[in-house]
Amino acid sequence: MHNHDILIRLRYALDIKNKDMVEIFKLGEIEVTREEVMQMLTKPKDDYYDEYDDDMDEDEDGINCNNMMLESFLNGLIIFKRGRQEPKPGQPQSQAPAVKNKESVNNILLKKLKIALTLTSEDMIDILEEAGVMITKGELSAILRKVGHRNYKECGDRYARNFLKGLALKYRG
Repeated sequence: MHNHDILIRLRYALDIKNKDMVEIFKLGEIEVTREEVMQMLTKPKDDYYDEYDDDMDEDEDGINCNNMMLESFLNGLIIFKRGRQEPKPGQPQSQAPAVKNKESVNNILLKKLKIALTLTSEDMIDILEEAGVMITKGELSAILRKVGHRNYKECGDRYARNFLKGLALKYRG
């Protein structure tokens, strides 16, 4: 699943307004304008390529949302929903990026959404069930573990996509 798809689905599921999207990016320490957010939320031409669209301008493509931008957005969402947490003495001000590779994006997405929306593991299982996916508490625990842990399991696009679908069903009815 592409990062812009995650942003689009998350924005829809949580009913986030354009003004709030800009604020969330700002809380995640990335300055973007409303127009840039709108470009991020448009699908690139590659996603719905049509052989008759060869004459489209390249300027109409959206802004690519890379892993760093997505992680900053998710960090900003945590602050937007829960408030800023003061660092403990001796703790660094900013964290190292958690997204190391393309595969861990879905794991980070689920972890950060769990924090931002103050969800329990049971809540997450219920959300996935609402989207038609059955998962055990052990499987969910493996997905939420740190990369390198012996029980770590990579989260596939299916779980991430259905979790976002379940969020939309829960929050938008």
